[in-house]
Amino acid sequence: MKFQLLVSSGLLALASAAAVQSPRKSYSGYKVFRVDVGSDATRLNNVVDKLGLSTWKGRPRPNAQADIVVPPSQLAAFEAEVAGLKKVTMHEDLGLSIEDETSFSTYAAGSANATWFNSYHAYKDHIQFLKDLQASYPTRSQIVTSGNSNNGNPITGIHFWGDSGKGKPAIVFHGTVHAREWITGMVVEYLAYHLLTNSGTAEIKGFLNKYDFIFFPVVNPDGFIYTQTNDRLWRKNRQTNSGSSCVGRDINRNWPYQWSLSGGASTNACAEDFKGRAQSDAPETTALANFLRTTKVNQGVKLYIDWHAYSQLFMTPYGYSCTAVAPKNAELQSLARGAANAIRAVHGTSFKTGPICSTIYKATGNSVDYANDVVGADYTFTTELRDTGRYGFVLPANQIKPSGEEAWAGVRYLLQNMK
Repeated sequence: MKFQLLVSSGLLALASAAAVQSPRKSYSGYKVFRVDVGSDATRLNNVVDKLGLSTWKGRPRPNAQADIVVPPSQLAAFEAEVAGLKKVTMHEDLGLSIEDETSFSTYAAGSANATWFNSYHAYKDHIQFLKDLQASYPTRSQIVTSGNSNNGNPITGIHFWGDSGKGKPAIVFHGTVHAREWITGMVVEYLAYHLLTNSGTAEIKGFLNKYDFIFFPVVNPDGFIYTQTNDRLWRKNRQTNSGSSCVGRDINRNWPYQWSLSGGASTNACAEDFKGRAQSDAPETTALANFLRTTKVNQGVKLYIDWHAYSQLFMTPYGYSCTAVAPKNAELQSLARGAANAIRAVHGTSFKTGPICSTIYKATGNSVDYANDVVGADYTFTTELRDTGRYGFVLPANQIKPSGEEAWAGVRYLLQNMK
């Protein structure tokens, strides 16, 4: 049975009681265009500013592609402004694409099985799925939290291990850092489900006996809830900003490492990559950073991956600089290439590899640089999952399972080849 996404009392109860709910934003008639920027970055940025448009992959950059969201009222003006530039239509009607994506399957508590990956789900069902998965393996798993969000929602994860018990070096995954990247939480859950349901096989038993696995599918619960109740394309958390009517911090520009550098995040509270007023002033960032540091002290962090979407990239430190080189850079690049090759072997999906800054863009105050240089995790990566722009953030549900399958291939390669 399907039901259309509604603002329910159950979801609202998870948000701050003081929060004022505004009407759900409609994207009916909106179009999303991919424009080849070439040498016209200044021109295209002026168009974005003049028409008040939003973009999906940051500001237009020279010799790159810009994904631009255009409301019906600005379509004619946009077409006139970009005349002569090559472009393709990603979404003919973004509202219809979202409507199809947010037709959730009903989840029956106690049924953590593979059908979960047939559709996207309401936030409360993600929590129930984790609890049900843990209940299926009660002697070798536990539900954990790394703290609370700005609105008081627990940042919930699952910690699991093998016959040798817990306390071994940890594999830590974060998903749904940016609220609209729904595929990331589903993929992190797929990886947990795959490891636990195949824990009787020799290979996975070996992985579980060598490492602890601590997975947080949704580390930005407030933002994720907001994408389901108010605005499907919301990115940040839901923290208010003194002196501004704009809400939210980008919690992946707020980590307390190389935060103060310029050029890798915005100081404008209205920007989607707003870094915050001070480093780690987002409760989510503080909680996640403390959890990583504590885990490192208690048992070590073998591998940290921050899962994002979209662009099909498998990246390494650093984001804060395009010239700084990570201490284990040669090994990290080799592992990233091997993971990308393993991913491609599953469904033919190609991932590019390289350091964050030179592969996608400069990003200061990010979790990967922090995990690498401050926490001292042995290996750190970040990914941008499917796709490369046909659907962008609104990835159809029929791509959840294949995304999980190929992500497992990449993770499996790392588990087999990390020293």
